[in-house]
This record gives sequence, structure tokens and C-alpha cells, in this order.
Amino acid sequence: MKTNLLPLMAVALAAAVSPLRAQVEYVDPTIGGVGVLLEPTRPTVHLPNSMVRVYPVRKDQLDDQIKSFPLTIISHRLGELFSVMPGASAAPAAWDQEVTTPYYYSTRFDESLIRTEFTPAARAGYFRFTFPDGKATLHFGNLYPGNLQAEGVNAVSGEEDFNDMKAFFYGEFSAPVKATVSGGEKKKLVAKADAKALEFRYGISFISVAQAKKNLAEEILAWDFEKIKTAAKNRWNDALGKIKVEGGTDAQRRVFYTSLYRCYERMVNITEDGQYYSAFDHQVHQDARPFYVDNWIWDMFHALQPLQILLNPKMEADQLQSYVRMYEQNGLMPSFAVLWGHHPCMNANHAATWFADAWFKGVRDFDVNKAFEGLRKNSLDATLLPWRKGAKCSLDDFYNTHGYMPALPPGETETEPQVHEREKRQPVAVTLGNSFDDWCIAQLARATKHDADYNLFMKRAHNYDHVWDAQEGFMWGKDAKGNWIEPFDPKFGGGQGGREIYDENNGYTYTWDVMHDYDGLFKLMGGRAAAEKKLDHLFREGNGMSKFEFYAKFPDSTGQVGQFVMANEPSFSIPYIYNRLGAPWKTQKRLRTLLEAFYTDNYFGIPGDEDGGGMTAWVVFTMMGFYPVTAGVPAYDLGSPVFDRVTIRLENGKTIKLIAHNNSADNKYIQSIKLNGQTMDKVWFRHADIVNGGTLELEMGNTPNRALGASPESFPPSSALINPQTLASP
Repeated sequence: MKTNLLPLMAVALAAAVSPLRAQVEYVDPTIGGVGVLLEPTRPTVHLPNSMVRVYPVRKDQLDDQIKSFPLTIISHRLGELFSVMPGASAAPAAWDQEVTTPYYYSTRFDESLIRTEFTPAARAGYFRFTFPDGKATLHFGNLYPGNLQAEGVNAVSGEEDFNDMKAFFYGEFSAPVKATVSGGEKKKLVAKADAKALEFRYGISFISVAQAKKNLAEEILAWDFEKIKTAAKNRWNDALGKIKVEGGTDAQRRVFYTSLYRCYERMVNITEDGQYYSAFDHQVHQDARPFYVDNWIWDMFHALQPLQILLNPKMEADQLQSYVRMYEQNGLMPSFAVLWGHHPCMNANHAATWFADAWFKGVRDFDVNKAFEGLRKNSLDATLLPWRKGAKCSLDDFYNTHGYMPALPPGETETEPQVHEREKRQPVAVTLGNSFDDWCIAQLARATKHDADYNLFMKRAHNYDHVWDAQEGFMWGKDAKGNWIEPFDPKFGGGQGGREIYDENNGYTYTWDVMHDYDGLFKLMGGRAAAEKKLDHLFREGNGMSKFEFYAKFPDSTGQVGQFVMANEPSFSIPYIYNRLGAPWKTQKRLRTLLEAFYTDNYFGIPGDEDGGGMTAWVVFTMMGFYPVTAGVPAYDLGSPVFDRVTIRLENGKTIKLIAHNNSADNKYIQSIKLNGQTMDKVWFRHADIVNGGTLELEMGNTPNRALGASPESFPPSSALINPQTLASP
């Protein structure tokens, strides 16, 4: 039989050439564009960590109408600023022929056939509109109370008042326009020109219209859309090119690089020409050092900040110092530091984990003593209540005295007026989260010679003991008298969303939320063998009810495998816990299954809310084959790499190489490990082992090596008693 070798040769050639494609070409911003139950991602066009971020305003990727385009957004999922829409009217219009990349967006409207294109600069944006009928009309609008006005025949400016601060823009047209302004507190401006093509370039500012005009002049000097587009593409290839992957499938590379792109949406540098407006004291500050906002730390401390500490430590230092300045300006360390100031979402004092993680990984260019002061104040003198910011209340005094946040028995009326009506007390989540954060503060106290504070916070780090129900074997709530809440139901108990006991997840997830002291947790569970059995059970236990009933209460708990929840950040470290139980092959198997099931290259490719890198940073680490299980501990657990080779270009010019020999979908189990040429049995390594470059080599196979990483001497750091500084030493 004669075989036609040409198709086989073409496939082989494509496989050989594919890894050489520019990394940005693999990015598909529509991945995750339809939320499973909650919020979708947006095909956001922007430069890495920059002010101007633009996407089409619509419900999700399947919405066939675009409402408008913002000139920028306030924050991921927190709204837009100003609007522009081409066409005879400002009404939503059906779209088609969409092109989405990180650096360029294009779409064509069905009825008018108007083509809209956009490309970004850091503090400026550039639209290009094509009108087939030669009648160019643009509709601008205020989304908040403000003003719009024509600046002669070639320009327009505006301002908006939102959340107790202002945004400004100044824009120019490529041809003379006739502008008319109407409206009350929210103005509308219509600009018309006899032109088939009309370009609009603009600057954004949070200081003034004059500064917006200056930002535009500095960043978009000429009418050259393609030049700005090319510059934006190059910026993205530089950022994404810090990690080069080889092997895997095209789909896996699309998932990987799209996830990495998502990791550059936050935080955002809002410094403008050596100055910035801070909503934390409502002042304009002169400071050449970049000032960053928009950090949802509850989501991001797990993986996003550790990823950026590895890739961009100088930027991380600037972001950390931005938090210090926010504390100096306002008197409290932020939790969610958004553009308009404090946005106290979620719970706990997780800035502590971020500062500790950076410090022990060698990022030191920030005021650590001032940071410690602010973190200490947040823990001891401010409220720990979810979705609140300010002075402590009666429940905080109880926590400081008794070591746990008391739960409110079912049917009892809330006694503390500061408790959020919808979010409730979340007593177990609050106790566990602050136990971890206080452990991180203790480590910073030791590093900065605050010995008395070290002892205090180490004691508080063990507060998780107080919510362990030994009889039931779960973290559970108890009231102010020390009585366990009845009826006991770690799967479905705790009121709407579980917030009367937990937060966004049930007891099956939160029982494992003791990242700083797994050894202590295993002891509570009856030892490692019992803990491994319990962890197996987590992935196998069903809901005991319909998905309809379960998700009506726990909409954040999509992406389920048994009671494990891939769609929410407190679950991220759980698959790696097997590394501490002598069964790392189970970690390797689970991770491959989770990636294949829940992170795909289509509209449904993210299982839960992607909070600006909070979820996709887990994907980046896990696909590379390692993960920072405990922020504050400068070490990484091994998983199961998807790619044959990963090369990470560090900021210091060194490179990390991760090589997986004989890797494939079936060969997901690590057979042997070499780190910098030395064979090792442990399935973890230190940040210090790679921060100045290094090579990790794994031999992969299709059968678990059950002896590898099975001895207690090989387990990753798992005790509250460890000193992270000893791991940080070369």
C-alpha cells in the first residue's frame, strides 16, 4: 500500500514551527466570555498593568448587541467611564466579524456595516471608525454625572464624577467635526463629519483635562493607528515572552497564554507625568515612583501576586509601596485597593500574606516597618468583619479575647449593627483567614525584630483550632457561649451562600483552609493517613441534592469534583495537599484532570469568576508544573507540567528551565527529579533555588512512582513553626 507522506510531513512541520509563533498570537480574549453562573471575562484591550482598558459593553460574548465602548474602565467588573458609539443613533447594535487580541480590537456592525477598531497606549487610546456611507457620526456620553464639551472643531473633552472622585479625558478627531451637546447632569455629545473614515485619539486622566491632553500628546504623537497597534503588540510580546512554552497542544498554548494575559490586567499604574491622584486622601501627589491601584487581594494573594513576584519583582515592589502609601494617606491598610479607594470586599487581612511572600522571596524595596505597622493595626485595631472597613466593634473585641469569630445561632437577630446585611459574619472563613494572615504578620515581626509581636501573632495564628469540631471532623461555627451551631451541616448549612458560617464555599472547602499549618490540621484530623482518606473523600462526595438546589445557594461553587470546587480561590491549594501526605502522584493526577475539565479554549473556558488574574494565575503555574501553595513560604510544590519545556526569563537576566522528558497526556506522573543537576526525592523546591536561574528536569511516565516524595523527610514545608527566612537563604 502506498502512503501519501505529504499530510504527515505538514503536521510534523507545523508541530516544529508552532512553538516559534509570537506568544501574543496564542491569546484569545474571548476564552471565558460566557460565565458558568456568575460573571464572564471581557475581551479587554490594554497594555500590561496600564490605565486605559477598553472592551465592548455587552452582557457576555453571546450577546449579539454592543451597547457602547468605554474610553476606559473603573475596574475589572466595577464599571466603565465615558462612552462612545458610532452610527446614526446611540442605540445598541448587532455586531459581527469581531477580532479580539490584547492589543487590537475590531468589529463590524450588521446594519450599518460600520467598522470600529481600537488600539491602546498606557494613558491614551486610539479608535478608528469606517463609515461606508461617508457620513461619520459618533455619540459620546457621560456614564456618571459630568460634562462633555467641544474644543474647537477638532477636539472634545469631558469629565465624570464617580464614587467621590473624578475622571477626565481630552480627545482629537482626524477631521473637522460639528459637535452638539445635550442632556442634564449626564451630557451627550454628537460629533458629525463628512468622512468615510474618522479616527479619534484621546488621553485619560484622574487629575485634570489638561493632564489628559498632555498624556495624549506624550503617548500618541501622530495620526498613525498602525504604529500604535504595532507598539502595543510588541509590549505584549515582551510581557508574555517572559515565559516560553514548548510542547503541548495548540489548545493548551491558547489556554496558557490567554491566562498569562489575564494576569496583567491588575494592578494598574495610575501615575501621570510624575504625579498621581490618590482617592485614599483625595490629593494629587508628586512622586516619580509608580502608584498602583486595583488589587483584589482576597483573590490574588494565592497565585497572581506570587507569579508577578517571580516575573516582575521591581513592579511588585512598587505595588507594595503603593499599599504602604495608601496606609499612610488613609490610616488603614487596604484589602481591595481600587481606583476610588477602599473597597472592602470579602474578608481577612490578606495584604499580610502578600507582603510576607514578597519579603521572603527577596523583594525588599518597600518600607517594611511601615507596612508591618499597618498590617498590625488592621489585625488588632480595625474590624475583621466581612465587607467592612474601619474601627473594631464588639465582635472584634470578642475575637481578640476568645480567638474566634462567634457564629449567630439560626433564628437569632443580629446583635452587632456593623455586620453587613447580606454578607453576614462568615465566622469560620474570618477565623481561618485571619489565622493565616496573623501567621504572616508574625513572620514579618520576626524579620523586623518585633519579638513581642511575634509571640502575640504566633498565638493568634493557631486560632483555627477554635473552629475545629473534633466530633464532626470539620471546621464549623460556634456561638459566643462556645456551643457548636445546630444543626450541623458542612455541605449545605450556613444560610444563603453559606455566609452565616463560611463564605462562597461550604465546610468541605474551608476545612482545608489552614495553609500555614497543614501539620497542625493533619493532627486534628487524626494523622496523615486519616487526612489522606478525608482528602480522597472530598473529591468523591456528592451534593446529596440536585445541582439546581445546590448552586442556588453556592453559585461560586461551580467546577465541582465531588465537593472540591475549582471555581473559587480557597480551593487552589487543595490538590497540592497530597504532596504533604506522601502521595504526590495523586496531586499529579488531579491537576491534569482539573485542567482538562475546566480550563478549555472556548467561551466556557473558565469555571468561575476570573477576578483579573485571580483565577488564571493558578492555571499559569499549574500548567508550568509548580505552584506556591502557601504565600509567605518561599517555596513551590511540584505538580504535573503540561508542556515539554518551559523557559522563564527573569528580570535579573537569568533563566529558569523546566524540562519534562517523555511528557504526554498519559505520561502525567513524575518518575524522577533533578534540580540544577542534583537528583532529589522531594516534590518541592525553594524560591532561592531558581531566583538566580536554574534547571528542573523531570522524567515522566504513565504509572505513578509511589515511592517518590513518600517519606516524611521529603514533604514540603507544612508547619506553622517553620522560619521562612531559613528557606530564603541561598
